[in-house]
Amino acid sequence: MAETTHTKVLIIGSGPAGYTAGVYASRAMLEPVLVEGIQPGGQLTITTEVENWPGDTEVQGPDLMVRMRAHAEAVGTTLVSDHIVALDLSKRPFTAKGDIGATYTADAVILATGAQARWLGLESEEKYKGFGVSACATCDGFFYRGKEVLVIGGGNTAVEEALFLTKFASKVTLVHRRDSLRAEAILQKRLFDNPKVEIIWDHVLEEVLGGDNPRGVTGARLAHRDSGETREVGCAGVFIAIGHSPSSELVKDQLETHNGGYVVVEPGKTATAIPGVYAAGDVTDHVYRQAVTSAGMGCMAALEAEKFLSEGDA
Repeated sequence: MAETTHTKVLIIGSGPAGYTAGVYASRAMLEPVLVEGIQPGGQLTITTEVENWPGDTEVQGPDLMVRMRAHAEAVGTTLVSDHIVALDLSKRPFTAKGDIGATYTADAVILATGAQARWLGLESEEKYKGFGVSACATCDGFFYRGKEVLVIGGGNTAVEEALFLTKFASKVTLVHRRDSLRAEAILQKRLFDNPKVEIIWDHVLEEVLGGDNPRGVTGARLAHRDSGETREVGCAGVFIAIGHSPSSELVKDQLETHNGGYVVVEPGKTATAIPGVYAAGDVTDHVYRQAVTSAGMGCMAALEAEKFLSEGDA
């Protein structure tokens, strides 16, 4: 018989937002249950050095998430190795179904399911993730000081990443599959005016080139969109900048979303349109997408949930 667990606060998803929500909800004596999902720790588990987490000059992404997880557990968060496959927000208590067959009911829900960078699906791309292939310039750009890098894409994300990388890299080459960019005009002007930037039009990334000892990127093979003719470009890093996909599938038909699926919350808060349901981190944040802002939103969500429950609405 499938097990049913009731909690005052159900946190769906881990990562900085989820674990921080667990810490604050536990300290508020709400005895939260946190369902970690299929990738406990989120995107930071596939990041190597993190140098912008306050208090750590440098920390490995997976190590940071191990510490955050341990902190949440130490203060009383119940951690569950399960993946929520269905969530009913139509009535309270809210009901969630886990992949292992368990049922969770809750008086309040905090969505911390994050977002996933969109990838091209290349075998070589997967091989060098974290070793020269990245989807976050603000996370990893610092490591390419004085080096040449490639950015793949043509929208706002790609242009913003390319411009950011010019602060560190000696040269930034933007590779776009079309003959014009989709980015906003003002961003395009800044890109075209930057002397560090070169654009390769009408090409796609065919293969990331690199070595194994040590593992690292040395270049990329590009293919012309029409002729198929290939060329190799040397670089130390390849940034895939074709956008992010928020992991909002559970609520896409129950909560308002925008900008490609990000959950809408009240301005300056984490509350959604459904009382008792909150969204924190990358599932709602299409602007900053940083570990520190996700953690802050996790804190906000837990405090808002505590206030909601203490006011007798539960």
